[in-house]
Amino acid sequence: SINYSHKEHYNHCFTKYIIDLACSRARGFVLDGKHEAAIPAALHALRFSTEVYGSNSVQLVPAYLLLAEASTGAGHLVQASKYLSQAQWIVLRTPDCSVAVQHKLHRSLGLFCAAEENFEQALYHLANDIYLASSVFGLKSVETSGGYFHMANIFFRQNKMDIANSLYAEVGKTKDHPLILKSLFKLSSIWAAKPC
Repeated sequence: SINYSHKEHYNHCFTKYIIDLACSRARGFVLDGKHEAAIPAALHALRFSTEVYGSNSVQLVPAYLLLAEASTGAGHLVQASKYLSQAQWIVLRTPDCSVAVQHKLHRSLGLFCAAEENFEQALYHLANDIYLASSVFGLKSVETSGGYFHMANIFFRQNKMDIANSLYAEVGKTKDHPLILKSLFKLSSIWAAKPC
């Protein structure tokens, strides 16, 4: 017979695997522009994360951010706002929250504000995203260049081409930038397709 603690450990590991799988699936749908399809996968990730870590754990933030991104892409801005508020509340209540999680939160908040055409707030959050990402990953990292790219898109939408071009140039200086450009341009085309 299996020892109960061994069985419990197995169940915990299996549930964490399901969380990773659901998050990966949701991210894939978002990158493919299939935002509605991403929502159920992200909801499963949130449900299982809550089971494993509890309802106030910082481990829930990635699922909330995925839900917010998918909801924003699907045009459900009110629901996206609720998911972002929940993620922000958890981060604020977690004094030792990692800088990596904070950078992802600011990225999501920036993209949400951009979708609402609140460009000043979007730029504020993306500036924080870039600052936090560069402090952890470096100025020329893929993580940091995503913030530059999204910020450039906002300046582009505002017809501030000099600023946009200089930020796009920063993205071009990124390590392994052809890979990130492919992903980011895919995201940008989805975002740009939305009416201004």
